[in-house]
This record gives sequence, structure tokens and C-alpha cells, in this order.
Amino acid sequence: MEFIELQKDAGIVKVILHRGKVNALNDQVIAELHSTLIDLEKDLNVKAIVISGSGKFFSFGFDIPEFLSYSKQKFTDYLVRFTDLYAYIFFYPKPVIAAINGHAIAGGCMLALAGDKRIMVSGKAKISLNEINFGSSVFAGSTEMLRFCAGDKNAAEILYSGAMYSAEEAKELGLIDIFTNENDLMKVATTLALELGEKPVPAFASIKSLLRKSFADEMKLKEKESIKRFVDIWYSESTWKYLQNIKIH
Repeated sequence: MEFIELQKDAGIVKVILHRGKVNALNDQVIAELHSTLIDLEKDLNVKAIVISGSGKFFSFGFDIPEFLSYSKQKFTDYLVRFTDLYAYIFFYPKPVIAAINGHAIAGGCMLALAGDKRIMVSGKAKISLNEINFGSSVFAGSTEMLRFCAGDKNAAEILYSGAMYSAEEAKELGLIDIFTNENDLMKVATTLALELGEKPVPAFASIKSLLRKSFADEMKLKEKESIKRFVDIWYSESTWKYLQNIKIH
């Protein structure tokens, strides 16, 4: 794996995104992460997963400059793979903890939302679904995951504002569950992963499915149309101007 680093200890596997300074998401990152999680699901020795990032970013989200060269069909195909990935994580039979080590923006925030719990560093790190600020939309799936975590009222506030939230602010809104300092992030995430990982897998998976089923049903029903709408907006003249000014490297 080029962009995924694994650290295994006592049945807990830390899956670290490791792509440049901001861990921007592209086709290869998504493919590697999806393949890694499939392998870990099959491994009976793996009790729980902790997903985190390297450096000061959990993930910036999409590698927008790279995607500017994509045709509509190629970009649509990528979005299908991306939304399939977060849906897979949202229903993953083993516990998944997002250890948000730094900024988690847009698509990066969506990946974090798919987990069972989110622990974030306090300080300068921000978390946001800021798509509206550069003229973009979101997906049915990401909206359902946000509603599951934060409730309808807070979900509307988060998406309409496009605000960048500190860990403390994010906890108030339900975007994250716990905030801690940088030195304790992995300790807290690992402790929580161990606690959930000790639950019998069939029971955990069944209860998780029951808790999330109504949201997952909405995701499946509306995702395809939301991707089409997302692409139409992405390639519109006004949004395209915003996208061309975004630099991430």
C-alpha cells in the first residue's frame, strides 16, 4: 500500500492515511482504504479499527486539483466508489473509531462520520462540511450519516453554514464524541476501540445494523440521484470558478 500505513497491536489495527501534507483523497487512496478494510474484516484476529491521518490533517477531502482533469463520467465513477466506501464503513461489522488528528474537511469529515465514534484533537484542528462555501453540494449518504450523528437541526446548521468547527464546538453539535489533546489522542482512541472490540462480533454487528438501518435505507434509495446532482453542480460555471482557485499542495 502506498498511502495506507497499518499498525497492529492486541487486536486493534490503526489505519493511517499517509498522502502528502493534507492526506487528500483520490482514486488510489479510496481503493487502498477499501481493500484494507475488507481484508481486516476477514481477519478473525482483528477486533476493532482506528482510522487516523498523518501530520496535521486527518484529511483535506477530495484532491480537487487532480479531479479538475476528470471527465464527468470519470468523476462520477470516482464518487460512486467514494460513497460505496463510506457506506461500507458505516455498516462495518467491527468497531471503527475515527481518531481525528488534525483538520477533517469535506470528504475527510464524511469518512470520519462513517465511524462508530469520533475522537478529535483540541487546539487548531478544524472539522467541517464546507462544500456550500465553494459552490458544491453533498451526498444523500453523507447527509444521512450527519443526521445520525448530530440530529436534523444541527445537521442543517452544519451544512448551511459551512463553518469550520473546533473540537469543542464540534462536540456541542454532535459532530464528534470526545476531544482530547494531541498526546492522548491515540491512547483515548485505542482504549475505546479495545472496549468496543471486546463485544461479541455477531452481537455488535447486529445491534449496529439495527441502529443504522433506517439511515442506510435512505442512503441506498437516494445516493445515485444525489451523485448525479452533485456532478451537475460541480461542473456548473459558477462552481468551476471556485474549484480552480483551490490549492492543496
